[in-house]
Amino acid sequence: MTADEVRAKFLEFMKAHGHAITPSASLVPENDPTTLFTGSGMQPMIPYLLGARHPLGRRLADSQKCFRAEDIDEVGDNRHTTFFEMLGNWSLGDPAAPDKIGTGYWKEEQLQWLFEFLTEEIALPAERLYVTVFAGDEENGIPKDEQSIEVWRNIFGRAGISNGLAELGTVAEGHRQGIKKGERIFAYDVTKNWWSRSGPPDGMPSGEPGGPDSEIFYEFTEIEHDKKYGEYCHPNCDCGRFLEIGNSVFMEYRKKEGGSFEKLIQRNVDFGGGLERITAAANDNEDVFDIDVFRSLTDVLPAVMTIKAKRIVADHIRGAVFLISDGVIPSNKEPTIRLNIFCKQF
Repeated sequence: MTADEVRAKFLEFMKAHGHAITPSASLVPENDPTTLFTGSGMQPMIPYLLGARHPLGRRLADSQKCFRAEDIDEVGDNRHTTFFEMLGNWSLGDPAAPDKIGTGYWKEEQLQWLFEFLTEEIALPAERLYVTVFAGDEENGIPKDEQSIEVWRNIFGRAGISNGLAELGTVAEGHRQGIKKGERIFAYDVTKNWWSRSGPPDGMPSGEPGGPDSEIFYEFTEIEHDKKYGEYCHPNCDCGRFLEIGNSVFMEYRKKEGGSFEKLIQRNVDFGGGLERITAAANDNEDVFDIDVFRSLTDVLPAVMTIKAKRIVADHIRGAVFLISDGVIPSNKEPTIRLNIFCKQF
C-alpha cells in the first residue's frame, strides 16, 4: 500500500463520518511564535480548540505537513523523520444542537472509528494492535482516564482478542514488568500519555491547552527484543518491536496562572496519525524508509552509503524541499528562516 492510498482512505473514511476536509496549513506557522515550524497537526487548530468557531463546523480532518527539528538526532533509525505528514481528525466540542456537518463526539466514537479505520480500511490485524492510556496525575489533580480504558476493553472484547490492563506507570517499570499474557491496554504516567505542545503538565505555560491521550501501537512480531533497551519489552520500548502509529488526545484542560488546571470551555478530540508509519504498518515493514515516498530517494543514492546515511540524506532532502516550497529561505542569518539545521548531522 502506498502513502497516497493510505491518505486517501483516511480522508474518505473521515468524510463518511461527517468531517469536513481541510487543506494542510503552511510549515511556517501564522501568528504563532511558540515554534519555528508547524510541528503537529493541532498547531494550526489552537484557536478553535480554545473555543473559536471554525467556518467548516465542529468535525474536521486533514493531512497536515509537519516538521520537528527536535527529532533530528533520532533520524537514521527505522522510524524517526524530521518532516512527516500527520493524518488528523478533530471534534471541536460536543454541543447538544447539531450544525450542518454534525455535532462533536468524544472518546467512544473516536477510539471505535480509529480501530475500524486501521483494521478494516488499512487491514491491520487486530491482534497486532496495542494501546496506552493515561494513568493519572495526582500532583495536578488530573484523574486516570478510566473511560478510555473501558472503551478499549469493549473494542478488543468485541474483536475477540485479549483486553487485559497493565498498570505500568513509567517506562522503567515497563522494562521491569514486560507484557504479561492477555495484556493489551497499558497505563503510563504524564511522560507518555499526556499531550500538549510543551510536554507534561509541569512544563506547560499558563493558558496552554492539553489533555490525556491514548496511543496505538503496531507490533512487528518478527523483531526480537534487544535487552540493551531494557530487560523486557513493552509498547513504549525503543527496540523497534512496537511502532506508535496514532495518538488520540482528549484535550479538555488548560493551565491556569499559578500552575493549577481548569477545564476548557469545550472538550476536544485531537487525533494525529503518522502517514509514513501507518503506511509502514500496512506493509508489515518496520522500516518507514522502505515505503514508496522514501524509496524514490534511497534507491538513487550511492550503494557505498550505509543504511543510516541513506535514511538521513533522504529525510533531509524531503524536509528541505517541503520547507522551501512553503517559502523558507536557506540562510545562516536573520531575519530569514534558516535551513542550516540539517548541517549538524554531517
